[in-house]
Amino acid sequence: MNDTSQPSTPPSTSSSNVVIVGGGVIGAACAYYLQKTGATVTVIDRGEFGQACSHGNCGYISPSHILPLCKPGAVSSTMKIMFKKNSPFKVRARFDMSLWSWMLRFARNCNHESMLKSGHARQALLDSSRELYISLMTSGELSDCELHTDGLIFVHDDEHHFHAYEKTDKLLREEFGLAAKPYDGKALEALEPSLKPGVGGGWLYECDSHVRPDKVMSAWKERLLANSVNIVEHCEFQSLTTRDGNVSQIETSTGSVKADQVVFATGAWSPQLAKHLKATIPIQPGKGYSMTMPRPKICPKYPMIFEQHRVAITPMDTGYRIGSTMEFAGYDSSINEARLEILTNGAKHYLKEPLAEPIQEKWCGWRPMSADGTPIIGKLPQFKNAWLAAGHSMLGLSMGAGTGKLVAELMTDQTPHIDPHPYRVERF
Repeated sequence: MNDTSQPSTPPSTSSSNVVIVGGGVIGAACAYYLQKTGATVTVIDRGEFGQACSHGNCGYISPSHILPLCKPGAVSSTMKIMFKKNSPFKVRARFDMSLWSWMLRFARNCNHESMLKSGHARQALLDSSRELYISLMTSGELSDCELHTDGLIFVHDDEHHFHAYEKTDKLLREEFGLAAKPYDGKALEALEPSLKPGVGGGWLYECDSHVRPDKVMSAWKERLLANSVNIVEHCEFQSLTTRDGNVSQIETSTGSVKADQVVFATGAWSPQLAKHLKATIPIQPGKGYSMTMPRPKICPKYPMIFEQHRVAITPMDTGYRIGSTMEFAGYDSSINEARLEILTNGAKHYLKEPLAEPIQEKWCGWRPMSADGTPIIGKLPQFKNAWLAAGHSMLGLSMGAGTGKLVAELMTDQTPHIDPHPYRVERF
């Protein structure tokens, strides 16, 4: 759309003036639901709205992704693969106390009790967000997002791993009421003809949906501007001005912005603001990659995750994406071609036609990985009017709508539609 009407300076202060730091999917959703309460909302972003991790992800709206990465056996299984050549999981060797502190917290949460606790918190946001997204997109409030509600398939390379997943399926059914449909190799080939013969089987989660993420962010932007939300790009947060526990204004690279309330929806950048926010924020940037191209002639109908290779694919109306991998490399923004090769090799292993030319975009972004797998949402304890919404790990898009609604409810003293306690900032 034409952005010539976009304001270039922050608006004047009002009694309900809210500033949101961060123009990703979480900041966008917070802005949407806050402006519905009557607040005057400004979103500032250090770059361009919707161009960070919200841009190039795989586009899943996935209530199936209940279980966090920190679960029993995660440390040992990760150690087995991280030192292998072309491992989908990688830690760049460096002296970084915040990384090692995060890893220690992560390891402490790799137990059954913590996994279930995180799982229930994640499920509440995932289910809420799916319902909200379907409503927003089918009503036209968010338009042209390429929404599909066919489901998502977890594909296994061999029968052993396919049947081993029965244990996880049993847990999800009994603990969370989430059921998947199993398909053995032949049945899966019939369901999804783009797969090569010989796969071990797959599990279809019909509750899942997918979208084109960059179009979702364009739709958010269009809606916010239409609803008089002010979006200020290339405006970097620098510091806070406070009085008696209240933030009165924030200092940015383009000047001061006055505020009655501030929301930090700063994703993987949040720990860099920890001193300003006077909070412990155990988040690490988990670098993910994707490649976007035209739809291949034999294009999958379903989005799929190739479990053993940790590669995901997304068929979209106007393109096709291969993504995933996890690299803890700090805030390095360079494209590592070897990581992209992992994606293409994984796709080639499973698909009859894994790639199409030309490659339209090679992308990487930092997922805000929380140490316990649960988002961090709530008031910052040292302030009366500052809030944090971050740490959604690999599920920022999937949890975005529910997070925005919850933040608006908390900030306006409404009854929350889900229990906010599991996400509180002060749990760390």
